[in-house]
Amino acid sequence: MGAGADGARPRGLGSGEQQGGGPAGAAGDGGGQGLGGMPATAGRDGGRPGPAGGPRVAAGSNGSAGPGGAGGGPAGPGGSRGTGPSPDDGSPMQHWGTAMVALLVGAFMALMDSSIVNVAIPTLEHVFGVDTAQVQWVVTIYLLSLGVVVPTSGWLGDRLGFKRLYMLSMLVFIIGSALSAMSLSLPFLIGARVLQGLGGGMIMPTTMAMMYRLVPRDRLGIASGVFGIGMLLAPAIGPTLGGWLVQYVNWRWIFTVNVPIGVAGLVLSAAVLPEFGARDAGDFDLWGFVTSASGLFCLLLALTEAPTWGWGAQPTVWLLFVSGLSLISFVWIELSVQRPLLDLRVFRYTSFAASLVYIIGLSVALFAGAFYIPVFLQLVRGMGALRTGLILMPGALASGIMMPVAGRLYDRIGPRPSVLAGSVILAVSTFLMREISLETSAQTIALWMAFRGMGMGLAMMPAMTAGMSVIPVEQVGRASAINNILQRVAGALGIAVLTVLLDRSQAQQTVALAAQFTPGSPRGLALQGLLQGMTQVLHLPQGVGLEEIAGYVQGIAFTRSMDGVFVLLAVIAAISIVPVFFIRKASALSRAPAAAPAAVAAGAARAPAAAPAPFVME
Repeated sequence: MGAGADGARPRGLGSGEQQGGGPAGAAGDGGGQGLGGMPATAGRDGGRPGPAGGPRVAAGSNGSAGPGGAGGGPAGPGGSRGTGPSPDDGSPMQHWGTAMVALLVGAFMALMDSSIVNVAIPTLEHVFGVDTAQVQWVVTIYLLSLGVVVPTSGWLGDRLGFKRLYMLSMLVFIIGSALSAMSLSLPFLIGARVLQGLGGGMIMPTTMAMMYRLVPRDRLGIASGVFGIGMLLAPAIGPTLGGWLVQYVNWRWIFTVNVPIGVAGLVLSAAVLPEFGARDAGDFDLWGFVTSASGLFCLLLALTEAPTWGWGAQPTVWLLFVSGLSLISFVWIELSVQRPLLDLRVFRYTSFAASLVYIIGLSVALFAGAFYIPVFLQLVRGMGALRTGLILMPGALASGIMMPVAGRLYDRIGPRPSVLAGSVILAVSTFLMREISLETSAQTIALWMAFRGMGMGLAMMPAMTAGMSVIPVEQVGRASAINNILQRVAGALGIAVLTVLLDRSQAQQTVALAAQFTPGSPRGLALQGLLQGMTQVLHLPQGVGLEEIAGYVQGIAFTRSMDGVFVLLAVIAAISIVPVFFIRKASALSRAPAAAPAAVAAGAARAPAAAPAPFVME
């Protein structure tokens, strides 16, 4: 059946039901049960249901329709294989499991690369003979490339088709990875990372846009749970795998590993992803692109370099000024043009806006926690990259376990219960991490990270999915781009601001601790007494010098300051609960395509598209 006046989604063929007086044909061979218990679409000889009370029409493999009898009539011009509803007309697939695997490969690869390079920074300094400030551009340029390209993903998806854009993005990413692995100089490596960033920046919003168009509304929870495993597991696996490759293999393999994964993803995508036909994307919003690209580039660069340059430094001030001016101009342009690059009018959907506010707070807690714990373990506790990654791994595994659980809860009872439970767990576990000290065992830190992972797994994807579920299908690509941009900016902003607070607190703590060991203090009347006291308190080896003592004092100061940061992160996580009460998922039957095909007579062309169905909120 086509979408009726109530906006109902077409049901899978072979269900044996009749709708609106139109007979439902029996599934041909190849029909059966879909992934996750969904009824499958018609098999090889099946067709697509016709208009209410009318004959069925068989759909060819390219989505074209032709006349056919019930359950096995001759196919139309498109071929002999019936595919059922097509993402091109806004209808979800029933066999979406293998397509999700193809999307997960690309997302996993792009997200893992965002963290796998960090552990190789010291090695790259030695290989290329440069300092930390120079080699840091290997990481920074990737982030900047993402910020520039993500706003264009929605328009390019409509113009080229999302499958074609996804495969092109993976190809660019693979080429960038191969060139990075072959780099003989730092400038060449930075240029190759630009290619990686351009490809990786397109992958995430494109995969999300396809997922929300492929999966039936009533199965979005479990699908987003599976997809979310890659979103949280990949950044955690990155440092562990990167540490092992750098330590035991070769630093070039942190880039080479993407090549076979990417090629496998390309082959799988070509085989299982349905075609997403190009839409009328309109003219390219050039000024919208210029203002968004310049605004995000300057903002992300300022946030990344401000802790080094200083917030009052002239480069930082100028970057923030240009960024603010560009982004204000961008908002004005996007609200003025008829076909904007990013349709900011999606914020009129309350659930979408509330979910973004919540995800911003969650992103700050997620990225900041993932940033400071590795710094503490490696720089203060002196652990290697591999061991650090293994300590962080329980958090990623806990997230991976809980995300499918959260997905099933979302499908059954909606997003709020799991999001609220996850938020509470995240806030409490983050607050517990204020107890971290130089004596805290690795097992205790791993346990706290596991609790944080549980909370993140329960909260993130249900909130994001509920927000996206109310967006009309033709705006999903643009909304997905907005979602990705705000997540990245929130993470960068959170780390930048919290680092400033941490540095100031560390300076104060260092002065306070050093004052206890001055020659004039009761504990520092004699140097020998000072050394003995420090040896007993900090368990230092005999004969330690003042330089080592200063290092331990700085370690204590950093740890105490980090504890204060975790208290602030716990408060942010708790406050983020407020917008959860405004998040509601759309009804399974409420979101119809904006251009559902009208009745198709035998051999006739498609009629003009129907108007969008109204939104019915649960």
